[in-house]
Amino acid sequence: MAASDRIDPAARPVAARREQLTALVAERGFVRVADAAVELGVSTVTLRGDLEALAADGLLRRVHGGAMPPVPEHRESSMELSSERQSAVKRAIARRAAALVAPGTSVLLDVGSTTLAVAEALVERTELTDVVVITNGLSVALALERAIPRLDVIVTGGTLRPLQHSLVNPVAASTLEGLHADLAIIGCTGVDRSGRVTNVNLPEAEVKRAMLGAADRAVLVADGSKLGVTHLGRVGALADFEALVTGGEVADAAVLDSVREAGCRLLAVDARG
Repeated sequence: MAASDRIDPAARPVAARREQLTALVAERGFVRVADAAVELGVSTVTLRGDLEALAADGLLRRVHGGAMPPVPEHRESSMELSSERQSAVKRAIARRAAALVAPGTSVLLDVGSTTLAVAEALVERTELTDVVVITNGLSVALALERAIPRLDVIVTGGTLRPLQHSLVNPVAASTLEGLHADLAIIGCTGVDRSGRVTNVNLPEAEVKRAMLGAADRAVLVADGSKLGVTHLGRVGALADFEALVTGGEVADAAVLDSVREAGCRLLAVDARG
């Protein structure tokens, strides 16, 4: 083939390349300019031009070094920002949920700001021994590290998502298929009147469903602002959980009726306690 006949990757239809770039940003949560340029086979100058054009169309946000998804109506917050919201309520929820863990048991602990607080509450229970905790959250695993060897900590493995420091598919759910746990403690970003438990992030919702399937019992942890909210990713139904641990101002009090109708125990906490 003559040199003039070779196809330059940058010469591919611009629309197709930008569509692929938009999909990469949406899937990963953050894409670096250098990494995306290599993956798409273009120069960093071309890649930056694509990002600027997509940002102008509102399809992504330019940030230092790369790009992130646009800010939707129901945006996914970083772990750090989420942890700052209703922190006292989340700590109260966490202490109540951690009290459900018995010595000599195994626990699946989901990723999220409330489950991170659960991890910290488990560490504070110095009488708790011989507990195996399996998590797909790097922040959760690091919080639990201080309690080793009282607690054994297993990380699922998987693809790292920057915002929540979570490990998702491929690999994460397949790891859970080979495990059996006594209890799963799972967070979410929405519980609606129909009893649906949802999450704003699709890859993490998939792992949450796998955790539900790998445990004998499951407990849902969510502050009151999540009640009455619906997001895209299906986690399960309230009937899949033996209890909901919640607290703080409830966005939709009618959801509490749905909790009881589903046969799910309502464990309400007081952050002032």
